[in-house]
Amino acid sequence: MTSISLYSQRDPMLKKRDDFEDMLEERRSSSDLKYAFKCYTPVLYKGLPPCKTTVLKSMVLQSDQLRYVINQVSKETGESAGAIQEEASAILEEMAHRLQLSTVRFFAFALTKAFKTLFRSIHVNEEGLQRLQQAIQDHPVVLLPSHRSYMDFLLMSYILYTYDLALPVIAAGMDFMGMKFVGEMLRMSGAFFIRRSFGGDKLYWAVFSEYVKTMLRNGMAPVEFFLEGTRSRTCKSLTPKIGLLNIVMEPFLKGEVFDVSLVPVSISYERILEESLYARELLGVPKPKESTSGLFKARKVLSEDYGSIHVYFGHAVSVRTLSEGRVDRRQFNLQPRFIPKKPSEDTQGFVSAVAYRLVRSQEENMVLMPWVLLASLLLQAHYRGPGSPQGMTLEELTQRAVWLRGLVRGLGAFLHWPDDKPPSEVVSASLSLHQGLVRVSEGRVWLLLEEPAGGPGPASPEERLLGAAVAVLSCTSYRNQVLHVFLRPALLATAVHTASSGKKEEVFDTFSFLRNVLANEFILCPGAAVQDFEEACQQLVQSGALQASQQQLTATDRGEPTLAFLRAMLEPFLQGYQVVCRFLCEEASESLTEKLFVPAVRNFTVKLLLAGNLRYCEALSSDLQKNALAALLRLGAVSRVNGGEQVTLKVDRMLLNTLEDTLGGRVPSQRAVLARL
Repeated sequence: MTSISLYSQRDPMLKKRDDFEDMLEERRSSSDLKYAFKCYTPVLYKGLPPCKTTVLKSMVLQSDQLRYVINQVSKETGESAGAIQEEASAILEEMAHRLQLSTVRFFAFALTKAFKTLFRSIHVNEEGLQRLQQAIQDHPVVLLPSHRSYMDFLLMSYILYTYDLALPVIAAGMDFMGMKFVGEMLRMSGAFFIRRSFGGDKLYWAVFSEYVKTMLRNGMAPVEFFLEGTRSRTCKSLTPKIGLLNIVMEPFLKGEVFDVSLVPVSISYERILEESLYARELLGVPKPKESTSGLFKARKVLSEDYGSIHVYFGHAVSVRTLSEGRVDRRQFNLQPRFIPKKPSEDTQGFVSAVAYRLVRSQEENMVLMPWVLLASLLLQAHYRGPGSPQGMTLEELTQRAVWLRGLVRGLGAFLHWPDDKPPSEVVSASLSLHQGLVRVSEGRVWLLLEEPAGGPGPASPEERLLGAAVAVLSCTSYRNQVLHVFLRPALLATAVHTASSGKKEEVFDTFSFLRNVLANEFILCPGAAVQDFEEACQQLVQSGALQASQQQLTATDRGEPTLAFLRAMLEPFLQGYQVVCRFLCEEASESLTEKLFVPAVRNFTVKLLLAGNLRYCEALSSDLQKNALAALLRLGAVSRVNGGEQVTLKVDRMLLNTLEDTLGGRVPSQRAVLARL
């Protein structure tokens, strides 16, 4: 019930969003050097003076919690407490930030030069920054930006420096430590470095958690981290990771601070710097290792136009307010505060519900550019049946985009469409910015699938397929940016189409089934199926696509284009999950491991695509394949078997066949199937 009540609280300010200001406008007409060396005097929590790094480290190493864990590890391992103390000190030295204003000023100068070259504008909601300034003075603040690009954390610090706000300390992956010189520069601008995985290392976890909590308890600086844990290569929100969120909420739950303010930040890119890199990663090309030489090789991006960025600082979420009536804080008084304790099931549920709410807030304040609508329409045109003309006419694309603009606005989307310009001009400008993904010729527009020749001789069918898949997956990263707007109506549109009747109860069963299967793919809060169903019903009835009575849901004639569009938005995911089910039924051996799963299912998918037995290239995405496997493990259709040296995957072929048929609409999702899931 905790997740439901938190999840259903919609931010009352979302309907009236703040106005934006272009922060680069002033930078283009003034001295970059003068800006970098401006007077910088941010106000900190309760007006406290800045804390030196040496003082912070000393506070962490002398904390009761760390001393307790050091003694525990000493007893378990037989090593002396002094040796473990030295190890803790070394961990902290490797981890800690070392903020220096001179480095911040260098980044301010360099980033101004880069941003003015890369972007036409960087729009920020100044009202949100004013709210943030007040929040920083009142309570410890945690900044939670969305994560779509490496640019995110640089951009956040750049904005806060520009507006004279306290710079955050930022959780960064240890990967960046491999970037000589740059890694240390990031440390001196506020980054602290943590391992991607701690395993069962009690000492590392104790040092890390005490480091973060010490900064929060004393209000030394806002703490910044990404709830999603990593960059989203698909540009749709990832399931939130709650480990760090647990840590930053603990000082409040244990009564060490009066409140903690959580500030969701939505960063929207008109064109993503890593678009083709992400597509290749999703197709199995290894991610380039972070290095300084790689950074300099990437300088060619400075010659390209990446359009605009919108950064929206949301309303601060009070942990104190959220926890009222939901968490009994007396449980934290049953033992000394410094003794580490695994959060109770109720506390974990509360933290998880807060995480989902924050990611939903990030999604709702994402600014959608016209290109995301065009990408959605062009992808659907790309998958028309054989014999259909390539792409769409420019006139048809413009007309459909205007229709879609009305639909997304009706669904409450945050759409930036210049209404003072003719639609044809808006569409042409958007196509021009993304000319690497589309071709416009003789009045028609289509996805640009050609890839430069990679070597001597003609390309093989598989090479041509993967070349086309790069373009398609690059385009889907933009379509995915609008999926949160369409998701619930699309689930309902698909349920209405595939349910055995229009009875509301049966449609809800199908809706719940689809929602359950796709819960690893999208931000769908556990326990909120009824709210999502009611929200989707209300939206589609208001749009005129459905008629609803107390017992029945009926599609209207005039609503069919809307319903068909929504079903087509979801179809690539449903077909991708069917492919995974089919692979596991037909190809999975008893020795299949999770490590081998993605390459094996990718090869299987390539064969289906080359044989013409599969429409959607999105099924090649490793992100979709991993999400599908996670869903099947959660649903019990696949299980892990520990064989000693390695963990293999065991499949329930009967259940997988049922899931594949149900996802394909061949078998209605009867209650018996739902009950088994």
